[in-house]
Amino acid sequence: MIIGGDKSAVIENIKKLATAGDLNHKAELDDPSLDEDGAIQAIDKYNADRAKKLKFFFRSRPAYLLHDIAILMHKSRTKFVGLEKLDGIKGGAIITSNHFNPIDSIFPRQVIQKKFHKFPWIVSQETNLAMAGINGYLMNNLPILPLKNSPNYIIKHFMPELKDKIDKGDFVLIYPEEELWFNYRKPRPSKRGTFLFASQVGAPVIPCFVEMQDTDKKDNDQFNLINYTVHVLDPIYPDPEKSHKENSKIMAEQDYKAKVAAYEAAYGKKLNYKFSYKDIAGYQHSKTSGDK
Repeated sequence: MIIGGDKSAVIENIKKLATAGDLNHKAELDDPSLDEDGAIQAIDKYNADRAKKLKFFFRSRPAYLLHDIAILMHKSRTKFVGLEKLDGIKGGAIITSNHFNPIDSIFPRQVIQKKFHKFPWIVSQETNLAMAGINGYLMNNLPILPLKNSPNYIIKHFMPELKDKIDKGDFVLIYPEEELWFNYRKPRPSKRGTFLFASQVGAPVIPCFVEMQDTDKKDNDQFNLINYTVHVLDPIYPDPEKSHKENSKIMAEQDYKAKVAAYEAAYGKKLNYKFSYKDIAGYQHSKTSGDK
């Protein structure tokens, strides 16, 4: 699903970042930015709204409905493989995925709902709470765990919330690539933060990789529709004999290697980061430009 207008500038920015090897940097051009006070205010407002449970319940229903509609719109073009790998998961867990669309949480959400009949919490940068339009509405009304890049906030606020969810048997979606690269097919390196959190709360990690294959049906003037395959990969567990730092390094590498293997099997080629417009799923780049 294409949300927003012309994507050509974003794709050129992806090209620039991939060529420079800046694989975890922000590619979107119009994301909001917040200073320290603005970030705290956005998080405080979200938490205050959630605390009004009955009012928030009714206010958030349309957000869940929009998420459900997005799932229905993609249903005929989405399949899942590897769900049986989750048979050994008995409690809460962190789920990871490649990050390529503002609503790509619909894919790991379905993994959790199909297997565990729960709606996962979604970890989101606090700046996303300041988004405008439909994205901003979804960010402020779906089950979000805001994450602010501040050690004090992470220790005092984020980690207790995360541990509470895991201890209750809930599931939490975190994107270890950190930034969204629109329709980018390739897995990008997994940053250690996700796995440090997993080790600290003693949670297994469920890696997923979403494969995207073009169709010949038009979505809009720039993109064709895409068929999706959600690959559920082998769960990763923290080693209680290792330090959190050691676990974070080992688990991040395991997550990334699993996604690389899934990519190479899905597309039948070795992963490299030399940019091609074919890396952008569904993109109908101008044939006269001379670019590949």
